Amino acid sequence: MTQTQDFQQDLVEIAKEKLARGEVTRRQFNTALGLLGLGAAAGSSRDASAQAKELVFAAWGGTGNIAYGTYLGKPFEAANPGVKVIMEAGSPTPGKIRAMVESKKVTWDICDGSAFYAKSLGAAGMLEKIDYSIVNKDLLIPGMAFEHGVGPYTFSNVLIYDASKFGADPPKGWGDFFNFQKYPGKRMMRRDANVQLEALLLGDGVAIDKLYPLDIKRAIELLKKHRKELIYWNSGAESEQLIRSGEAVMGNLWNSRAKVLFDEGKGKFNFIWNQAALQPGGLIIPKGNPAGVLSQRFIAHCISHEEGLLGLFGFFGLGPANKRAAARISPDLRRFSPSDPDNVKVQFVYNADWWFQNYNDVNQMYLDTIAS
Repeated sequence: MTQTQDFQQDLVEIAKEKLARGEVTRRQFNTALGLLGLGAAAGSSRDASAQAKELVFAAWGGTGNIAYGTYLGKPFEAANPGVKVIMEAGSPTPGKIRAMVESKKVTWDICDGSAFYAKSLGAAGMLEKIDYSIVNKDLLIPGMAFEHGVGPYTFSNVLIYDASKFGADPPKGWGDFFNFQKYPGKRMMRRDANVQLEALLLGDGVAIDKLYPLDIKRAIELLKKHRKELIYWNSGAESEQLIRSGEAVMGNLWNSRAKVLFDEGKGKFNFIWNQAALQPGGLIIPKGNPAGVLSQRFIAHCISHEEGLLGLFGFFGLGPANKRAAARISPDLRRFSPSDPDNVKVQFVYNADWWFQNYNDVNQMYLDTIAS
């Protein structure tokens, strides 16, 4: 079975697509590489016992690393003379982080991950706790701070629809998504239970403030009822294509991909924030990392540096988790920000605790159901 893609991995694909479309020039790409000191093996030979003032930030590669380095890394260097932020395209999967920590050969100080990574790796003793005497979590919208990780940016799963078919009376939530009589046509969901069960339950009438703990049986029953009318995506690019081609007239997908379709379609496709799933991106600190307290200071910088967070919004569509930064987005662009105050009001916040405790069993049930 094809492995489903994580949101952070999809950001790399979006960055490559920006380069291909000319939104990021090759010259800018190469110039940024030089400015940031990036190379194919940047930071990979670092001595884990070294005391040099450097911080290795492992992200997912491509122009995504350029964006993180430009908007977060360089300002931190400017504020901390003598410190070098090294961006490494290390694909910081949980398996790689675990292997580093268990072998006591940790070379990464910060990793770009997710709330789920923070919960699962933190519970396994693979991560440092966030020092909230250094990191000011009061800057963040609720639900973005965890014991072993912090989300400086947000993203959402939203409902997109073909406005050329339903623009006169558009869907207003997941109840309409599952109303096949009023809105005929195939629907698209992710080939992974994560955040899809919430859409199923909301579509079955569960109140948004009563979602958790998720009623697994009820969600799976609705999935069984409609599974023949659903198609599934494994990657962000595939989710775009299923909507673009008309194979699905509505879909559950990441807001970053919905924005691409919105811009490209010039009115053909639209999406809504109502009942969307607001989720934190995550910065996590591997246990025993060489930079020590410098890593805590870097995370504190990431959530407080409003200009950098606004830069990431402009590049990727990542909503600033910093409340003041979210409120600073220009009025004409707030419609596209997951963390805009008005958009936050109509969403639910992803419950990483529940998914950490239940993901493996629930995901297998979900996959078995759609395969039957």
